[in-house]
Amino acid sequence: MIRKSNVLFFVLFSYFAAFAQQKQYKVHTIAFYNCENLFDTTNDPKINDEEWLPSGSQSWTPEKYQKKLDNLSKVISEIGVGENPNSPTVLGVAEIENRKVLEDLVKQPLLVNKDYGIIHFDSPDKRGIDVGLLYQKKHFKPTSYKNIPLIIYRNAENAKAKKDEEEKTDDKTEADNLGRVYTRDQLLVSGLLDGEEIHFIVNHWPSRSGGEKRSSPFREAAAALNKKIIDSLYQINPNAKIITMGDLNDGPYNKSVKKVLGAQAKKEDVQKQGMFNPMEEMSDRGIGTLAYRDAWDLFDQMIVSEPLIRKDYSNFTFWKAGVFNKGYLMQTSGQYKGYPARNWNGVPGYSDHFPVYLYLIKQM
Repeated sequence: MIRKSNVLFFVLFSYFAAFAQQKQYKVHTIAFYNCENLFDTTNDPKINDEEWLPSGSQSWTPEKYQKKLDNLSKVISEIGVGENPNSPTVLGVAEIENRKVLEDLVKQPLLVNKDYGIIHFDSPDKRGIDVGLLYQKKHFKPTSYKNIPLIIYRNAENAKAKKDEEEKTDDKTEADNLGRVYTRDQLLVSGLLDGEEIHFIVNHWPSRSGGEKRSSPFREAAAALNKKIIDSLYQINPNAKIITMGDLNDGPYNKSVKKVLGAQAKKEDVQKQGMFNPMEEMSDRGIGTLAYRDAWDLFDQMIVSEPLIRKDYSNFTFWKAGVFNKGYLMQTSGQYKGYPARNWNGVPGYSDHFPVYLYLIKQM
């Protein structure tokens, strides 16, 4: 039972059966979406975007770009609306070319009235794709934000050589020749969600290029950086409410997430200043966000800090998470029937990933 006003309220029944009476709650949807190659049609000589130009292999025309924006805006406007009529209050995004594509996205008819703000930094990724954060200005007020680079090398010897080289010269070209893997930064945004401090980390960890095993150390390094950020927030405030989200290119069960980040599948296993991963239970049930060779995996994840799973509903608390996988987001025929309806042979689709989301609730 849901009703709309300037602030969103809803009544929970079965989930809070332990309560003697119905209670009203404020709800916010927090989401993440890998937008799969959201490129504009303008050549940027600083990045490798030639494929996504009218003259490129995708024949990426202004009309196709607009169709892609239309598709993405429809999805974003509907994420999480099963329990909350409002589109996501905060949305992390990945695989976006620049700030301009986000500006174009939030101006689409289905989103313009949401008055989304944008936080974005250019990253050193060799393909020119970045992460970013959209937020509804009336509900979330950023107080600080920064991009934190993930500096990794192709092998440990190159990492040591890099350190030695830095002691001798400031020549970036020489240092780059030592084999740094250029990938996405991690975006940390802190702010006030209806007056309560929340921290968001947006991720797009290194891909599995070269094979899962060979590339795993890169994602483990990404997880270590993520944990370092989380630990620093906990050091400032032991009760820090943190949501780390993104396309991790690993599942909840992989070493990067399970061991390095230390995300737990069960709330009762989460220690003080630990992390809870609600996506692991979904993964165990075969729910995925992307498909490859007829197998599903759940690389897109929402992971929350321990203070968000405390049973204190006088402040914002995690309720539940989900994968937004409506039928129109899937291929309807052919070899890849049932897969996410991605861009294909220059035809704009939605994405090769389904979005993920969670709800934060607070008793009124």
